[in-house]
Amino acid sequence: MRKIAIFASGSGSNAENIIRHFSDKECAEVVLVLSNKADSYVLNRAHKHSIPTGVFSREEFSNGEKVKSILKESNASMIILAGFLLKIPELLVKSYPGAIVNIHPALLPKYGGKGMYGIHVHRAVVENQETESGITIHYVNENYDEGEFIFQAKCSLLNSDNPEDVQRKVQELEALHFPTIIESIL
Repeated sequence: MRKIAIFASGSGSNAENIIRHFSDKECAEVVLVLSNKADSYVLNRAHKHSIPTGVFSREEFSNGEKVKSILKESNASMIILAGFLLKIPELLVKSYPGAIVNIHPALLPKYGGKGMYGIHVHRAVVENQETESGITIHYVNENYDEGEFIFQAKCSLLNSDNPEDVQRKVQELEALHFPTIIESIL
């Protein structure tokens, strides 16, 4: 059975969806939720499901040693980024080759990179009058949003869609696909 650690910076809706998905599966279990923000709601969601949590500072994360030690103690063999905003340090990328997966709220390679997260992505999509958006699930490498693609799903956009409309459509795709794609790559 694979042991999954989830990294999240925000509310944790994707993280909770993954926790629920794997709660009755024999192929994997979520053993840890880590965040760079002590007040992020994802920690409450994890506690509700009796999943151990941890918090680290930006400096501790950049160095990588503390986080690597926490992951080793949990026996996590896969890291899922579910709304995690920090760039993964080289130490972790090298320690978990092909075992760090991220979801991005756009059709990469468009609208990726530093600063392109959440509503910022959806604003850019609307400003550029895109006719579609979607999600990209990809492996993580040393650069923001440049790892090998695993899966993309698209949604059509209307001329009348605002950034919040796009966000809602993209979040529906995330909820529908992220846990099953993770399961498929196990």
